[in-house]
Amino acid sequence: MFWRLLFQLLRGSRGRLAVALIALVSGAAVISALLNLDLDVGSKLTQEFRTLGANVVVAPRETEGNAPQQDASSAAASSAGTAALMNESAVFNQLKSIETPDTTAAPYLYVVARVDKTQVVVAGTWLDEARKRAPTWKVEGNLVASRDDQAHALVGSNVARELHLAPGSEIALDYLGHRARLTVAGIVDSGDAEDNQVFVNLPVAQQLSNLDGQIGLVQVSVGGTSKNVSDVAVKLAAALPNYNVHLIRQVTAAEGALLARVKLLIFSMVALILVLTSLCVLATMAALAIERREDVGLMKALGGSISRVVGLFLAEVGVLGTAGGAIGCIAGVILTRWMGHRVFGTTISMRWEIIPLTIALMIVVALAGASPLRMLGSVKPAVIFRGE
Repeated sequence: MFWRLLFQLLRGSRGRLAVALIALVSGAAVISALLNLDLDVGSKLTQEFRTLGANVVVAPRETEGNAPQQDASSAAASSAGTAALMNESAVFNQLKSIETPDTTAAPYLYVVARVDKTQVVVAGTWLDEARKRAPTWKVEGNLVASRDDQAHALVGSNVARELHLAPGSEIALDYLGHRARLTVAGIVDSGDAEDNQVFVNLPVAQQLSNLDGQIGLVQVSVGGTSKNVSDVAVKLAAALPNYNVHLIRQVTAAEGALLARVKLLIFSMVALILVLTSLCVLATMAALAIERREDVGLMKALGGSISRVVGLFLAEVGVLGTAGGAIGCIAGVILTRWMGHRVFGTTISMRWEIIPLTIALMIVVALAGASPLRMLGSVKPAVIFRGE
């Protein structure tokens, strides 16, 4: 009988319940999308900040006086003229024991070479990962697909303009009698110091400078929160006591501050939506409570207890909250994908644990908004039958 009465209540007030259901579905859709965004926003912001360059630099002791005041690119460029070097295998053996899945490291060896009578900074690194480390580069021509390719180079736009180079041109690098003749694979336009450099794979720079197995510095990109970046920097400093590990605080601090503000904004929006949804349900249920006074009076006159009458209406609201939360979660998946593509240009992963959390929140909101129905327990049958 209880379920039959519940069905009749849902069926008999379709209009008003539809308004409450729409409010719950809308609230659940936005809340589930925001909660998904909150769980994924750290990795998305990390990807965005990686376009600013590395946030940790491992450098020789001799650069200690200058590096703390420089960002990753300027510290790298200034090392071109330093004699301090690091052993490539020793450094990367330690890095491999510390690196996390969202941490990448790239070695650099800088040499000031000559092309005819013009001096250029040659940056030896792993060119197959150049696009990952600098996704904002505009490249005319092609990237170098393999770090074993010793026949091709990438040339900065300023160098290409000065030397009249284009994709397919040949460039001859000369350093203290050592020569390397390469083909220009692409022209790099970064809008930064890279425009004044020639990029080659690390073995080419090592052979050109006769420094096999040596590197000038390592740029490390650490994902996660600013605390995670600081923890990795501390571990690197402990694992590499003979080198300087510099945290690029401008990037790290900006990333941490922005992430905290975004999370605060998300939780504030979730709280505001919960309140607005509850008020909407409250207004609907208040009108519904007035309409149902006669029904309640009749049920109590027939012997229905107050707890059973109120429980019947609360069950109705619970069904409404469950349905609104479930439908809203489906809409939230679509909204999450739209937000990911519009804001971050990528898909935000759907976290399935958000579904039961959202449904539970909507049930709580529906029950909070159904407080007017609880007053129906005080209705007196005699008063109702007299038409008062």
